Parts: sequence; structure tokens; C-alpha cells
Amino acid sequence: MKKKQRLSRNQTYMLITIPIVALFFTFNTLPLIQGIIYSFTNFKGYGDFDWVGLRNYKDLFTDARVGSSYAFTFRFAIVATIITNVISLLLATGLNSKIKFKNTLRGLYFVPNVLGSLVVGYIFSYIFTYLLPAFTKILGGEGTSMLSSTSWAWLAIVIVCAWQSIAMNTIIYISGLQTVPEDVYEAGSIDGATGFKRFSHLTFPLILPFFSINMVLCMKNFLMVFDQIVAMTSGGPAQSTESISFLIYNNGMSGGQFGFQSANAVLFFVVIVVIAVLQMRFTNKREEQL
Repeated sequence: MKKKQRLSRNQTYMLITIPIVALFFTFNTLPLIQGIIYSFTNFKGYGDFDWVGLRNYKDLFTDARVGSSYAFTFRFAIVATIITNVISLLLATGLNSKIKFKNTLRGLYFVPNVLGSLVVGYIFSYIFTYLLPAFTKILGGEGTSMLSSTSWAWLAIVIVCAWQSIAMNTIIYISGLQTVPEDVYEAGSIDGATGFKRFSHLTFPLILPFFSINMVLCMKNFLMVFDQIVAMTSGGPAQSTESISFLIYNNGMSGGQFGFQSANAVLFFVVIVVIAVLQMRFTNKREEQL
């Protein structure tokens, strides 16, 4: 009887696991393998193709457009990650304190995360294109849109992406702050730790694992920015806000560079993994030192 129960239990586990593994392989692993294969070809997305070996990978390091997209993406990701985590940490500290309606405020701050990225992008595109310039004219300014400037369009995207990402980061930081025992603060107050000293010497070291999670997730998500760029600038003006993901999609799907952009996608995947590993190692060392 027990053997039959074990057998049926194992069969149930297999029936649950096999379809999930099959779906994951079909929609994740298989496309990844195909992309790696196409990266060694001159495939245009249609028709026949020839094997070109490592030529696509060599051309990536000499292509000016690819270089500028990587430069923009890294600058954007670094600035957005810093802004998001600084504001999120400040908000979490405030929302974790003893204030009225803090649960209501937590709900309100989480609303941006619920909205779709494309929807948010289109809304802010209208704001930056029409409302802010009109308001600037009323104040006596030129009234030009940030999205039409090659110098400032990237900052508009940073503002939108940070505004939407702050919600989830704030929740994670609040979870971390709630794990800090009150005894630590009481002992710190006896030693004279108040204000910023209390935060830097007591709170932050104890929530460092949560900080590590937020930094890794932020960097990864911002490096892969796509929806907001599609909705707000489409990579313009003059390709000044063309991220790596947008370049891979745009030129790979409609630009006849499927093989070349597949190589770009493989390289980008490696870059993201390396950055995540380096971030985790750095933060783990910091945790060990503390």
C-alpha cells in the first residue's frame, strides 16, 4: 500500500514537473540555443544564410552604433540605479516609522509598479511633449520638450523608469527594515548613535542583503530597458537614446541584421551575467566585513 502511494506520488510530481520543464525548454532554452547558432551566420531573418564564424562578434567591437548604444545603456542604468535606490531607501525609512496612514501611503507608492511600462511611457511622453513645455512657456522659458533634445532625452527616460521602479524597491527595503530588532536601536541610543550615525552604523549594515538584491535587480532591469524607450523616443533623437535591447530588436527584426544582432544579444547576455556576479561578490565581501 505504501509503495503504491509513493508510486502515485512520484507520478504526480512527474506529471507536474515534465510539462513545466518542456514549456521552459521550448520558450526559453530552445530560442537561446537558436540565437547562439544564428549568431555565427549572416541570417537576415528570412531566406538562406551562410556561416560566417566569429565575424559578427568581431564586427560588434568596431560598429559605432553598437558602441554608442552600450555607452547610453550603461550610463542610463548606473544613474537610474543610484537614483532609484537612494529615493527608495529614504521612502522606506519614512514609511517604516511611526506615522499615520503609512499602510495607505505604501499602497499609493506601489501603484506605479502595477501599471504597464508601455502605458506609463506613453503617458509621460505626452507630459514631456505637451504639458511641461506649455508650463515652461507660461514661466517665460523656451517651452521645448526634453524628448527632442539629444542631451536631455535620456534623463527623461531615467525619471520615468526610476518613478516606476521605486515602488518595488521601497517594499523590499521596508521588509529589510522590519527585520532590524528594536534592541539594536536601544543599545545604539545608549552609545549615542542617533540620526545619520544610527542609520549608517546600525540600520544599513543590517539591511545590506536587501540592498544587494535591489542593486542587482535594478542594474539588470535598467540594462534591459526597452518599453519606455519604445513609447517615448523610439531610440531618438538621432539615436541618442537607443538602448542595446531596442537596437537588437529594431535592427534584428526589421533591419535585416538578425544574425549580427543575435551575436549582440549573446554578448549582452554575457555582460549582464558578469555584472550580476561582480555585484554579488562585492556585496558579499561587504557583508562579511560587517
